[in-house]
Amino acid sequence: IVDAAGRIFGIHGGHPDDPNWMRNVHDPAVEAMEEARARCKITEARTFHRRGNWSTLSAGDSYGGGQMHPGALVNGVINTAILCSFMSNIAFIRLAGFATGVFANWAPNLFGYYCTRMRQFYRRYRHLHRPFLNGIWSACTFNLGPQTCSLGHRDHGNLAFGWCAITALGNFDYTRGGHLILWDAKIILEFTPGTTILIPSAAIFHSKIPISLHERRYSFTQYTAGGLFRWIEHGFQSEEAYFSSLSKADRAREEAEKRARWAAGVGLFLTLSELRSM
Repeated sequence: IVDAAGRIFGIHGGHPDDPNWMRNVHDPAVEAMEEARARCKITEARTFHRRGNWSTLSAGDSYGGGQMHPGALVNGVINTAILCSFMSNIAFIRLAGFATGVFANWAPNLFGYYCTRMRQFYRRYRHLHRPFLNGIWSACTFNLGPQTCSLGHRDHGNLAFGWCAITALGNFDYTRGGHLILWDAKIILEFTPGTTILIPSAAIFHSKIPISLHERRYSFTQYTAGGLFRWIEHGFQSEEAYFSSLSKADRAREEAEKRARWAAGVGLFLTLSELRSM
C-alpha cells in the first residue's frame, strides 16, 4: 500500500505459503479464542468501547494513560492465565513471527528503529518482556468477538508513524464482510481469515465492514505504545521531567525537533524502488 509519493505505508501480508496454514495455525487460534471468551472475566469497559462491542484481552508492556513509569499491562488471575496460554500457543507464536517477518521485509528502516529502541528498553527493564520472543512489538490484544468488526478509529496511543499488525481470524465470508477500510487512503481491502495486514494505525482512520449475524470474526493485533519510544528518547524519563531539566534554548530546540518528528518518521518509509535497491 503506497502513498502519493510512492512510499510504502502498509502491507497486506497474506499468510505464509503453507498449504496447512489454516489447519495448523488459523483453526487452533480460533479454537483458543472461543475457549477464552467463555472463560475470561471481562469488565464492561473491555466489552463496550470506542472500537465496538466485543471482549478484549491485552498483554505486554506500555506507557501512557496516567502511568508514572512503563510497566506490564495488568490483568486478573483468570485473565492472566488465559493470556499465558495464548502466548505459549504455537499458533499465536507463528502468527507473531510471521507478522514480524513481514514488517522487517517491507519496512526495514522502520523495523530497525523499532529494534534499536526495544533493545534499549528491555536491556534497562529486564523484569519486563515482550509478549512473543519472535515478535518485535511490546504489546498485543486478543479481540474475542464473537463479531470483531471495529468502528472507525485511530489507535492514537500507538507510535504515530509506527506499524501495527492485524490478523483476521474466524469463520466468515470475507467477500461480503470483514473488509478493512482505510478511510484517508480511500482503500477497502478484503481481509481473509488467517491473513495479516500491517498499517500505521495511529495515523490512518480505519474500520471494518460488519459480518453476518451467524458468522464469527476474531482478531489478533500487535503494537507498541508511542509513549515507550518517548520515554526512551527522553533518557528513560517522562516528557515533563525531561523538559524541566532543559535550558530555555534546549527546550526550544527540542520543541522544534518534536514538531519535525513526524516527518522524520515518515522518512523511514521506503518506495518500491528503494526497497529493491537494498
